[in-house]
Amino acid sequence: MRTALIVVAVLGAAAVVDWVLGVLVRRLAHGRYTWMLEPLRLACRRPAAAFLLAGVLYYALPMGTAGWQRSLRHAVVIALFASGAWLVIKALHVAESVAFSRLPDDPVANRRIRRARTQIRPVRRLTVAVITIVAIGLILITFRPVRLFGVSVLTSAGVVGALIGLSARTALGNAFAGVQVAFADGLNVGDVLVVDGEWGRVEEVKLTNVVIRLWDERMLVLPTTYFTERPFQNWTRNESRVVGKVEIHVDHTADLYDLRREARRLVESSPLWDGGQWVLQMIDSTPQTVVIQVQATAADGASAWDLRCDLREGLVGYLRDHHPQWLPRTRSQYQP
Repeated sequence: MRTALIVVAVLGAAAVVDWVLGVLVRRLAHGRYTWMLEPLRLACRRPAAAFLLAGVLYYALPMGTAGWQRSLRHAVVIALFASGAWLVIKALHVAESVAFSRLPDDPVANRRIRRARTQIRPVRRLTVAVITIVAIGLILITFRPVRLFGVSVLTSAGVVGALIGLSARTALGNAFAGVQVAFADGLNVGDVLVVDGEWGRVEEVKLTNVVIRLWDERMLVLPTTYFTERPFQNWTRNESRVVGKVEIHVDHTADLYDLRREARRLVESSPLWDGGQWVLQMIDSTPQTVVIQVQATAADGASAWDLRCDLREGLVGYLRDHHPQWLPRTRSQYQP
């Protein structure tokens, strides 16, 4: 009866505390911190009540010698550790959600924002994994037959820890590589990458893999170790602006001044050009043709891709309709 009264009292106190906190958040925060405190209160009310109940029961239950008393006290200790881990994990999830809600969703946002979005989620996942392992180790310590195993889980030592590390070395390697990718600043969420000839934008950076949305809407999933062991191109390493390049082969008789005027008209009339730089240059020559390259800047990778396609289509159409003699030709000399 005493224990039942304690449980009812604790649950009632938890409800009162939750109501008081709600009033304080709504009235005393004056709206400045409501966006953070209200989600935290709503998400943590159940784990906080469970943790409070387990803590009060641990100190309220009598230290009896009967078997059922020891078993009940043991169950309360396990509930205390589990509810504590649950509370911390819920708080971390809320912190991540609140942090993301304060950041713009624009994929071409400035670099510091994209870097923050890249680092928050791997850190939260790694912290949750560490808290879960610690909670499991503390629970195992409470069981006498597996107490040493619980200590080995907490200290990451012993034969079991070594076997787990050997069997999961690939996953652990990817996890550590995910942390390295997040903080090495080699790539961020929203960056435009070229990986094995595939162009795409970083959609998500996880502990074990990186998801890239390709230009044709396919999803390319690569292990994080790929980005620590192999080279890749990052077109938006320093800024979101991307330089689009178009190469066209023309005959040696082509007038570059005329082509430069047409390229300028196409670039300046395109809404995809961001008003930055553009240039037309001869970058190579072969026995049959010369290679001209047009470079123009765009606000982001997707715009640069469409701008390249438009410039290529416009220049080829201009050559075909106005100067077909400038198209590549194969010459031969006839000698009777």
